[in-house]
Amino acid sequence: MKLKHYLKFTDLKADEYVYLFEHAALIKKKFKAYEKHQPLTDRTLAMIFEKASTRTRVSFEAGMYQLGGSVVHLTTGDSQLGRAEPIEDSARVISRMVDLVMIRTYEQTKIERFAEYSRVPVINGLTNEYHPCQILADIFTYIEHRGSITGKTVAWVGDGNNMANTWLQAAELLGFTVHVSTPSGYEIDPAVAGVKSSCYKVFKDPMQASAGADLVTTDVWTSMGYEAENEARKKAFTDWCVDAEMMRAAKSDALFMHCLPAHRGEEVEAEVIDGPQSVVWDEAENRLHVQKALMEYLLLGRL
Repeated sequence: MKLKHYLKFTDLKADEYVYLFEHAALIKKKFKAYEKHQPLTDRTLAMIFEKASTRTRVSFEAGMYQLGGSVVHLTTGDSQLGRAEPIEDSARVISRMVDLVMIRTYEQTKIERFAEYSRVPVINGLTNEYHPCQILADIFTYIEHRGSITGKTVAWVGDGNNMANTWLQAAELLGFTVHVSTPSGYEIDPAVAGVKSSCYKVFKDPMQASAGADLVTTDVWTSMGYEAENEARKKAFTDWCVDAEMMRAAKSDALFMHCLPAHRGEEVEAEVIDGPQSVVWDEAENRLHVQKALMEYLLLGRL
């Protein structure tokens, strides 16, 4: 099949997401029933990490083994990537030896350069600009609990970061609305998300953004690479903590999500993330299932 990369959410079409969500549900069902599902026997995934990871590494590594394949784990410390060897040359070499590459790095341009010279599919495990695999898991989790996300309202409370950008891309593609509330100076950049204004609304007050929402979601105030801004961000984000009052402003059956790791008492109160509306643990587990469906699809197409 034609070579496909997954570098941002808009790299796939709406009908492809319908298939991925349905196939992820099947894969998860088999996983829970201890049924083997190994369509990627003898295939190899290379995982390249410039940013530290827990969920991304475990979910991709375990997922590839469960699909019957194997994994090569690389960091910039034990490889030539980003050092003496140009990214383009690393891509040419690595992609001749493996069947899939997942990269977790800083600039989106770096993963795009790698993909341009890769002979195999490249997956974005996170960049400063986008986090498509996480939103893939988040939407799958919403569908599991509440059905279709089309026509729904998602409240994004916090930093205008890679998660926010990807939520906007998903909203435009899948037909829902994002209510965005960020502190001044930390707004989303619509040019980075590359979406029309019709798929989102901006609110200065996070309570207004949460009003009537079907899903309230947030992220840490200080993402990797921005640690030097931590103290300034803590002051700026004080009113953007998702608490019980904010959840009461949302619909009575609204869900709460967080991509983790979480800092209780900062971006979310403990009573919310540990409360009955929180689905963060399902959300974290679902990284495994949707990424298995994604890897299978990029290599084999629809089965």
